[in-house]
Amino acid sequence: MKIFKFGGASVKDAKGVQNVVHVLKTTGEKNLVVVISAMGKMTNALEEVVTAHLAKSDTLKDHLHAIESYHYTILNDLFPNKEHAVYEAVQGLFNQLKGFLASSKSKNHAFVYDQIVSYGELISTTIVSTYLSEENIKNTWLDVRGCIKTDANYRDAKVDWDVTQKRIINKVSPTGITITQGFLGAEHENNFTTTLGREGSDYTAAIFAYCLNGESVTIWKDVPGVLNADPRYFSKTQLLNKISYREAIELAFYGASVIHPKTLQPLQRKEIPLYVKSFYSPTDAGTCVGKGVTLDPHTSCFILKNDLVLISLSSLDFSFMMEDNISEVFKMLHDYKMKVELIQNSAISFSVCVSNKYNTLDKLLVKLREKFKVKWNEGVTLYTVRHSSPLEIKALTENKKLLLKQESRDTVQVIVQN
Repeated sequence: MKIFKFGGASVKDAKGVQNVVHVLKTTGEKNLVVVISAMGKMTNALEEVVTAHLAKSDTLKDHLHAIESYHYTILNDLFPNKEHAVYEAVQGLFNQLKGFLASSKSKNHAFVYDQIVSYGELISTTIVSTYLSEENIKNTWLDVRGCIKTDANYRDAKVDWDVTQKRIINKVSPTGITITQGFLGAEHENNFTTTLGREGSDYTAAIFAYCLNGESVTIWKDVPGVLNADPRYFSKTQLLNKISYREAIELAFYGASVIHPKTLQPLQRKEIPLYVKSFYSPTDAGTCVGKGVTLDPHTSCFILKNDLVLISLSSLDFSFMMEDNISEVFKMLHDYKMKVELIQNSAISFSVCVSNKYNTLDKLLVKLREKFKVKWNEGVTLYTVRHSSPLEIKALTENKKLLLKQESRDTVQVIVQN
């Protein structure tokens, strides 16, 4: 049994769905679990529905209409016969969504989010599964919520591995093709839908591979594999043919966006290889993440994070920055939802680079000034380089203001202001 995962970009339109057929026919795999995400940017569109619903906004109908139109455009392109049963199936899912919106009185954002956003995957898999059948690729549609059981920590649910493994083994046929949803689960007590965190479809694929002792996982993307740098920011990039689990986990930890951090851990435990391949070129080798060689080729890997904030603290009376001070700072960072990207401390100072995703910086600074002398720089860039050379670091920082540098055996991190 192998696991394939297709993300939103691979099924964003009718041509994308048709290309999934091409990939499956080209690879020729007969025993598969195929995990599919919501189509295109549909998760973002459904998040707008969540916001409008909770705010009781008049824009709710417009958001729903746009989402329906998007999916019906794909349906019309794939199924010219308007009497096809898939239209009724998809409309049934939209009716369920509208029924929830009409009846739900919950003010719990995370709970409401999971119930609404999940329809992106339910609709996409219904369309893809039906189209595969039309193309003579026999398959079984599986509701993943009957398999992956979680706690009730909505939007970032934790998997109950024992129950999940039993369910998956019982519900997934060891032969043939099963189509199921990424990102979703269901909590034990009331069976409400949960989600596994953004980009959780990769994690779903790893869960199935772990529970089924899968031969491999392949993530199909619009890139040739894992590159040593993001081509949006670096003009020269190189395909990494092989990466060890450890190296991939390090890259994911520092922010490489190709592989979800949680995906690698269950695969490593059973030494199941992970492939990252292009859905445009399914016969190309792509990248293999597995046991063995750290990197092939052994080259520098660059990770860039923009628009961060560097905060530097020192005590008002020049006393040492000890554990009690630092623990207090971390509590404030947690309270104000600041994601920590890097820390550095000395005897009398403490610096932290954070992402101000929730726009709480001003409130945090007010709180910090009550106990510390505070300096900060907004809009800074963090470069993390694995296996770098001094010349490469020099080139990164040239004509930029270097604010902080941190170096360990295999990793150099620099914070600069352009």
